[in-house]
Amino acid sequence: MNSEAIDSLTRVPHGGETDPQLLDFSANTNPRSPSGAVSVYDAALSAARRYPADDYCEFRAAAADYVGVTGNEIIPSPGSLAGMRLLFSVVIDDGDSVALPTPSFGEYGREIKLQGGEPTYIAHDELLDIDPADYELVVVCNPNNPTGDAYDPGVLRHFADRCADADTVLCVDEAFLDFTEHPSLAGTPGVVVARSLTKIFGFPGLRAGFLVATGDLRDRLDVARPTWTLSTPAAAVGAHCLKDTEFVEETRQRVTAERDRMRERLETRFRVAPSEAPFLLCETDRPVADVVDAARDRGVVVRDATTFRGLDSHIRVAVKRSHQNDRLLAALDV
Repeated sequence: MNSEAIDSLTRVPHGGETDPQLLDFSANTNPRSPSGAVSVYDAALSAARRYPADDYCEFRAAAADYVGVTGNEIIPSPGSLAGMRLLFSVVIDDGDSVALPTPSFGEYGREIKLQGGEPTYIAHDELLDIDPADYELVVVCNPNNPTGDAYDPGVLRHFADRCADADTVLCVDEAFLDFTEHPSLAGTPGVVVARSLTKIFGFPGLRAGFLVATGDLRDRLDVARPTWTLSTPAAAVGAHCLKDTEFVEETRQRVTAERDRMRERLETRFRVAPSEAPFLLCETDRPVADVVDAARDRGVVVRDATTFRGLDSHIRVAVKRSHQNDRLLAALDV
């Protein structure tokens, strides 16, 4: 890790509200979780008095079935961000050039700099047009956060082939892909997919996720990952959730219907970006701080999206349950 970067960087702002009296639309997590998860956690907690088995066989098998690969290709991590830090530490040397989307998840740039890399920010909708040979690593967020749009699967796979030909590692952050019908790039040679249990399963505090990688890079990641990567409860609950594909399909249908309904109402007051994710990016003509404060005064928290690179007049709102979404719409006067 680059010591000069540590001295110069700060924390990245995120959504999330700690006041339980407020309805939080600033973080894009599922308000529901799979049934039975609490009892699985309780049972696993008693086993946490022992070190977890470091091979994580059950978790790897569940994750592999979920994305359609073999268990050997799964690298457990305490959340997708920790997995990406592991990847960046293995791939990046001081001065390496890395292509990042903008506007997008702010942690990418911070993590790249912490490893001594040099980020180059490229408009997210132009990222697949670059020459990957100019970079050691390219990061793609699919669907992109905060805009919500997903890449055409055929175009993205073609770009992955170009990256492989250029010997450039492609990292695809698929944290929100579960909310779409698009196929995963998991198992594609030269591609490292980052997955999270935070968004689709509604467990941001559990800290469970995984990478998917193949070949020599997979071997290097597995050697470099910290021992006892996941807690015993995180591994058990993670495996339980990953097996509940019916829950995922029900969530996808609910989010799609509610997102369409919310968009129709929000467009009476905001310019709303197309989205396949569980959130909507809204551009406003009013001062963003006024919109955020007015909603908070009515008990609702929305994300000030001006913290994303390149955005100066936007808020982002999550898609939740119907009655919760009604409260948001009322708080925004739409």
